[in-house]
Formats: sequence, structure tokens, C-alpha cells
Amino acid sequence: MKLIGVVGARPNFMKIAPLSKLLENHPKIKFILLHTGQHYDEKMSDLFFKELNIKQPDIQLGVGSNTHARQVADIMVKFEDVCLQEKPDAILVVGDVNSTMACSIVAAKMGIKIIHLEAGLRSFDRSMPEEINRLVTDVLSDYYLTPSIDADENLLREGISAAKIFRVGNIMIDTLLNFLPIAKKDSKILTDLGVKEGNYILVTLHRPSNVDDINNLKAILELLDSKDSHIKIVFPIHPRTRNKITTYQLDNLLQNLIVTEPLGYLDFQRLLSGAKLVITDSGGVQEETTALQIPCITMRENTERPITESVGTNVVTGLNLGKVNQLINDAQKGIWKSAEVPELWDGKTALRVVEFLENKF
Repeated sequence: MKLIGVVGARPNFMKIAPLSKLLENHPKIKFILLHTGQHYDEKMSDLFFKELNIKQPDIQLGVGSNTHARQVADIMVKFEDVCLQEKPDAILVVGDVNSTMACSIVAAKMGIKIIHLEAGLRSFDRSMPEEINRLVTDVLSDYYLTPSIDADENLLREGISAAKIFRVGNIMIDTLLNFLPIAKKDSKILTDLGVKEGNYILVTLHRPSNVDDINNLKAILELLDSKDSHIKIVFPIHPRTRNKITTYQLDNLLQNLIVTEPLGYLDFQRLLSGAKLVITDSGGVQEETTALQIPCITMRENTERPITESVGTNVVTGLNLGKVNQLINDAQKGIWKSAEVPELWDGKTALRVVEFLENKF
């Protein structure tokens, strides 16, 4: 079997790492790793390949940043040439980034089997570009590798045959569990930032709904800035968020926060694992905090990972800053809802994916 694994952006790298390792010298599966270049800067791409010990991509498309339509079109044109040359039996796409949808469209038109890892997630909010990517990819896919029971239920409701759905668990948790001991041993980020284990809040924000609107961004930063000094707030700032803060002249609201540049995987996981509370609008962080049983506030109106709220440590608040403030106070007092780690979030998902590939191809 010849299989092309597609990655394009930071969330993909964590999901492909454990699978790439198992397939690198597989006797029956020729695994070709293709990087579209959707994220191409050092912090977002190269550093993650180094830290996660992922083999260098066999193929680089180098598309770079652009509008959604132009980026998708560029990926499609270049990926078609790759498929014509390589003639893969199947492609494996992960998550919900533009690269996932673009390569799936090409493969579907060329009659190449599509395996979607992390299939079936739904926010039911089509204003999110990722939701469009998820919907299109799942309409076109041949096999659906899901992380949780709610994803199975979404696919069945949309008319996908149960025979095509395989719950394998959450592959990003494989990477988290594999590398957390290394992060705790090697990362000096807590010392560098002057924070102590369990005595800080970690914040990540990058969604347009939170950072593009000046009123929303100002209100969030004012809330964070107002918290007392007993607990420190660490804020690795995403490049687009940094740009908006500068544009809106809100830098004065960062004075009481510990601000850093975007972090590599090991430093970020060390910070995450030691946090008293995490405030985020990221999808992956919701999952990682649930796996580590760390309280999490998600400042979005919805989530495509509802199991992190129904079973895990996550609470979705939207921009209800009164609720956010109350939850921050509760977390500081050690008050949080009871939670569990979802089934199959056990660090063995990559093994189940390889078993699926061996049985199906």
C-alpha cells in the first residue's frame, strides 16, 4: 500500500507524529509524508518537526499564507501533480485545516481513497472556516477514524454507514503522553518565566471572534489585567493576536501579564501541565487539558469537542465575562466540576490506526 499522509498546519504535526513513527519502516505500507506549507514559519512548523522527532517531509508543496480560497486552490493544483506522479492507494488527512479539505477534494476527483483521522467533529457553526473543512472532508471520505462517541453519532446522523466508521481514540493524546515526561525533564520555561507549578493561569487566544473585534479583545484583556497578583497569568501571544493588540493600541493592558512569543511544543506542554487553570479558544487545548484533568475555560460560543465539556474538565463560556471571572475565582479556590478522561484517550491511538490500515488495505 502506498499512503500519502497530509499535514499543513501546527495542529496536524502533533497528530501525525506518533503515526509517522510507526509507519516509517513499515514492511507493507509505503508512507509518504507531505507538508503543504500552510504554516511555514519557524515557530509554527520547523520547530515542531524537530521537537516531535518527525521525519522531514518527503514532499513539500510550499504554498504559504493567503486567503482561504487562494490557499485551497494553490494546494489543490500542487497536490494534483503529486497524485499524478505518486499514484497513491489512499491519502490520510488529519483534523480540519485548509490542507485537509483541499487534498480530499483532489483525491475524491481522482478516485483515490480518503481516510479522515479525527472525523466526525462538529461545532454546528458554519461561520467557522474549520467547520466547512470538516463537513466537506467528511462528505468525501471513504473511511472515518473518530476520536469519541459524539463524532460517531454525528456521522451516523449525516447518513454515513456504520461500516465506514472506526473509533480509534484521540491521536493528539498519544503525542501529549509520549512527550510530557521529556517536557517536564528538559523544559526550563517555568524558571525562565518566574512561575511556579500550580500557581499560574495559562491563556491562549487567536479566534477572530475574540481578537479581531476591538471591543471583545479589550474586554478580555481588561478582565485578565484586573486579576490580583496572587496568581500570575502567562500569555503566549499568537502572531495575529499580537498584531491586533498593537493595531488597537491595547499594549497597556498587558502590563500585569507575563507575555511570551509563540512557544515550541515542549515548552507549551510544560506550561500547560503545570497550570492551575487554562483559558483558551483553541480546539486542541480543550482536549489536552481534559486528558491531563486541568480546569479549562473555552471562550467560544460552541465547541466541536463537546466531550471535553460533558465528560472532561472544559467549560464553554463564550464572551460571558462574568461567568469567566467567577470560574477563575473558583479555580483559584480549588473548586471545579468532577471530570474524567474520555474512553480511548489512552496514548494508543496510533497503534489502532496502523491496525486499521493493515486490515483494510
